[in-house]
Amino acid sequence: MPGILIIAHAPLASALKSVAEHTFPNCSQTLEAFDVPADMPADTVEAQARALLRRVRNPEALILTDVLGATPCNVALRLAEGAQVSVVAGVNVPMLWRSLCYAHESLDAVVARALGGATQGVVQVAPTGPQTPSPRLGTHDHSPDHHQ
Repeated sequence: MPGILIIAHAPLASALKSVAEHTFPNCSQTLEAFDVPADMPADTVEAQARALLRRVRNPEALILTDVLGATPCNVALRLAEGAQVSVVAGVNVPMLWRSLCYAHESLDAVVARALGGATQGVVQVAPTGPQTPSPRLGTHDHSPDHHQ
């Protein structure tokens, strides 16, 4: 069962952890969050993130981060070098919830679940009427009779 570490620009990581704990109250043993302040040097970010990673690794871990190429993601990539750690950028609530829901699976499976949750959780919604996700994600019915 991989642990999960969220590394993101402040205050996103702790906000996501709060949302996770609201839905999964028992996740605190396998989930940590690190809010990266704007003025913190990358070496300090890495040292603090490494300590949190040690707490959640079991022996694998998934690191969720916000933006590819930014300090939190760059630090996460350094933490993953030579370890049983995977990094996924673009963290959102559906990704996190899916990761926690399937945390009992292997690291590779949790990564796949996280990516699925992220992409399936981002949909355009209409301003009126009930919304239901399309059963065929990624396809569009262009017929004139099609109504949601």
